Amino acid sequence: MKKVCIIGVSGKLGILMAQHALARGYAVRGLCRAGSAEKLSGLEGSVEIVTGDTSDPDTIRTTVAGCDGVLTVLVPWGTDGMATRTARAVLDHADQGARLVFSTGWHATRDARDRYPLAERLKTSLIGAAVRVLRLADINDHKRAARLVYQSDRDWTVVRCSDIEEGPSEGLPIWAPHVGDPRLAANRTRRTDFALFMVHALTDRALHQQAPAIVSRARVPATAGARPTQLA
Repeated sequence: MKKVCIIGVSGKLGILMAQHALARGYAVRGLCRAGSAEKLSGLEGSVEIVTGDTSDPDTIRTTVAGCDGVLTVLVPWGTDGMATRTARAVLDHADQGARLVFSTGWHATRDARDRYPLAERLKTSLIGAAVRVLRLADINDHKRAARLVYQSDRDWTVVRCSDIEEGPSEGLPIWAPHVGDPRLAANRTRRTDFALFMVHALTDRALHQQAPAIVSRARVPATAGARPTQLA
């Protein structure tokens, strides 16, 4: 892994991924909207910045060219399928052989083995309805984007993060293949550790075509007997 592209580099997660990728010695190219580029002043000179529509196929095609890995922040802003367009463009245009890592949340169901507590289902349903009515975001778009990736034969990983909180790193999160594993019950991950796991996934072959559900390693009971990065 030499060169990494980050789609959506100017958001909180994108900036943290850039920092972690640079710490690993990767060359980093990032795509963001022109109006957001000023958020990257702290990375000036370290990251190659491309500005444009982060869901436009032509913009993504030129941005990901020549990159060994692509880290994509799937964002469902608005109600016009932004996350699905972004996922499709990355799958269609990333170099053959590139590692493709996408971010989403636990709500992006992998299969019937995911189990969601009633409270989690109600929370997701209520929040999803509210943001859609306000035309702020569409959680169903997030789910459609994830399903599109799941159906691909590319070298992908979809990282499904638990509820996010801010704070210093607690280390590389641990993961399980499915939501509902009792050892994920804490449902909390630091944002910086979400970013750390995304970058880690670029080189962890155990995550090939997996949709890991992640949680902070500091929140897993010692009795769980977890392996360093995987619960199951």
